[in-house]
Amino acid sequence: MERNEDIMELIILRLEAMPANVKLSIGGHGEFDKRELIDRVRKGDEIGKKIVAAQMHYLRSLKRGIISHG
Repeated sequence: MERNEDIMELIILRLEAMPANVKLSIGGHGEFDKRELIDRVRKGDEIGKKIVAAQMHYLRSLKRGIISHG
């Protein structure tokens, strides 16, 4: 069973690995830089939850072989 704290830390580590100048647009919520994304995940607000969900979907797809990393 996945613990929320472990998942959050994994996602934060993935975000920290992104280049500093990367920005992501999240639906109608606007554009967020790396630091803002990390802060939102830590807060666990609506945007943070969307980031975690998207990252977990990606990681699970990668695990199932749906996404190729090569």
